[in-house]
Amino acid sequence: MTSSKEWAKMLRGELYMPWDQDLQDNRTRCKLACEAFNAAGNASRRQKVELWRKIIGDTRPLPPIDLDPKQDEQLFDETDPFVDGPVSVDHGLNFKVGAGTFLNFNLLVLDTCLITIGERVLFGPNVSLYGAIHPFDPAVRQGLKGPEAGKEIHIEDDVWIGGSVIILAGVRIGRGCTIGAGAVVTRNVPPFHFAAGNPARVIRKIDSEMDPARQDNAIDA
Repeated sequence: MTSSKEWAKMLRGELYMPWDQDLQDNRTRCKLACEAFNAAGNASRRQKVELWRKIIGDTRPLPPIDLDPKQDEQLFDETDPFVDGPVSVDHGLNFKVGAGTFLNFNLLVLDTCLITIGERVLFGPNVSLYGAIHPFDPAVRQGLKGPEAGKEIHIEDDVWIGGSVIILAGVRIGRGCTIGAGAVVTRNVPPFHFAAGNPARVIRKIDSEMDPARQDNAIDA
C-alpha cells in the first residue's frame, strides 16, 4: 500500500505531483498485474479472479477449491465481478467493483481518486473511466513537470453502460440507469434514467419496479 504525502493529496482530489516515487511504484505494480491478467487468456474463473484481485489489491483469501469445475466457478458469483480482458488500470488500489458485475474487454480506468462500481452492473466493450484531470491554466499545468488532480467516479447498482462510453471525473450514475453507446458522460445521471449523446443528456425516465419512487407512488395511490 502507498503512504506518501502525494498519494494522500491525490486521493483527496488535491493537486499532487504524479512523479512521486511511491505513486510510480504502484503504477508499475498495477501495470504488471494487468499484463498478467491480460495474458491469462482462457484461464479458469478461479485463476482470473486471483489475477484480478492482484490488480485491485484485494487480499481476501480464495475459497477452498471445489473438485467440480462448474461448482468451483460458481463460488465467485457472489463475491467478485466477471472481467473480460484486456484491461488497463492506472492504480488499481482505488478501483472497487461489486459482485455480479460484468466488465467487458478494453476497459480503461484512470483511478486517480476512488472509482466505485456497484453490483450487477453491465459494461459494454471499450468503456473508459477518466478519474484524472489537469489544471486548465497552462502556467500551472506545465506539461510533464506540473501537478495533476482527480475526482471520484461512482456507478451505482444495476446500471448498464453501453459500448465505447466515456465517463469523466466527478460523475455519479444512479442506480438502474442505462447509458447509451458512445455517450460522453460529463455530469451526474439520476437513478432510473436513460442518458445518451455527447455530451450525454437525460433522455427519459426508466419505469422499473425496482425504483423506490415508483413504490412510494403506488403506496400513496
